[in-house]
Amino acid sequence: MHTLPTTAATPAAAAAPAPTAPQASQPLRRFTTAGLMQDQREVEIEHAGRIYRLRITQLNKLILTA
Repeated sequence: MHTLPTTAATPAAAAAPAPTAPQASQPLRRFTTAGLMQDQREVEIEHAGRIYRLRITQLNKLILTA
C-alpha cells in the first residue's frame, strides 16, 4: 500500500482568497424599436468612440453598420 507524503499548507497558500461564486446575472434590458428609433428609420449609436448606424430596411429587418 502506497501513501502520499503530507505537507503542511504554507501561510501564503492559506491566505490566498477563495474563488468567489459568480454573481447572479441581471436580466437583460429590452428596448422596442418604436422606443429606440422614435419614428425614424435610422439612428446613430456611439460606442467606444465609433459611430454605428442602426437602420430598419424595407423588409422591416434591422441592420447595424459601422
